[in-house]
Order: sequence, then C-alpha cells, then structure tokens
Amino acid sequence: MLDFLEPLLHQVTVIISALGYWGVGLGMAIESANIPLPSEVILPFGGYLVYTGRLGFWETVMAGTVGGTIGSIASYYLGLRGGRPFLQKYGRYIGVTPSKLALADRWFEKYGEATVFFTRLMPIVRTFISLPAGISGMNFKKFVFYTFFGSLPWSILLVYAGYALGQNWQSLKPWFHRADFLMAGLLVVLVVYYFYAKKKRR
Repeated sequence: MLDFLEPLLHQVTVIISALGYWGVGLGMAIESANIPLPSEVILPFGGYLVYTGRLGFWETVMAGTVGGTIGSIASYYLGLRGGRPFLQKYGRYIGVTPSKLALADRWFEKYGEATVFFTRLMPIVRTFISLPAGISGMNFKKFVFYTFFGSLPWSILLVYAGYALGQNWQSLKPWFHRADFLMAGLLVVLVVYYFYAKKKRR
C-alpha cells in the first residue's frame, strides 16, 4: 500500500469509527464495486472496535459481508447492463472478439460458482471479479449466493485478526501489502503465459 494512500485510509477509519456497522458496510460496498478501498483496513479496524467493546463481533462480520455483497451486485449489474453491450459493439477494437466473449460465457457457466466463491478470498481479484461475472451473464441468484458465502470467511478472518491484535491491528498492513504484490505478480505471470501459449499455438 503506497504512502500517499495513508491519509485516505485514515479518513476511512474515522468514518467507520463514526458510523459503526454502517461504516463497515459502506466501506465494504465501495471495495466490492471496483473501487480498491482495501478491506484489509476496513475489517481489521472493525475488529479493533470490537476489541474496544464499541461493536459486536458477529454484527461487524455481517455488516462487512452484506456490504460487500451489495457492492458486488452493483458491479455485476454494471457489467451486465453496460459492459456487455459495450464489448459487443467495440470489443473487437481491444481484442475482445465475439468468440472470446462466448468463451468467457462458457467459463462462467461451467466454473462461475467456484470462481466467484474462491476469488472472494484473494486480494485485488476480489475487488473486480463481479464485473466479468456480470458481463458473462452468470446466473444472478447463484452469483449472490456464492458472493455472500465467499465473502463471509474473509470477513470473519479479518475482523477476528483486528480483534485479536487490538491496538496493534495496524501491524497487519505489511503482511497484506505482501499478499497484494504476490497476487499482482501471479496475475502478470498468468497473463504472460496466456499470450505465450496463444502465440505458440499459432
């Protein structure tokens, strides 16, 4: 996490402190709607407020989970209503052909549940996965179900970490920074491999 973001993150903690459960839910909704406001700050700070006695553990977990699900639904509909028509009309100019769009549709039809569930536990990816799910027209009820239950363990883990560490909750930041960089590196490797394999097939 870059230093220039620290003032923003400080404001996030101020808002959560003032709004309580609503602040946790709002922060997670924003984080899940393609805006990289890190849940690695929102939820552990919520856990710290549990430690102080200001919030309840399970209430904080549910606020984070429900907020994340609502933000994900907004992102899903953005992809469904805006992203898909855009790609159908202009996708060929950026390499997204109808055949590739159909391939993505088949992927989400076959593996969508597992993809949505497990990516909720992955830094960076979890923020954006709802958009391609919407673009591919994944079944909405399944999307909501797997989003909620994929977000739940993430919320439990981070709220508990903040609660367990108490006043030292910010000591989690360096570890999540490393996880973010690791995930970003993994994504770069996968993208490079994809284009390498594609070129080799040709």
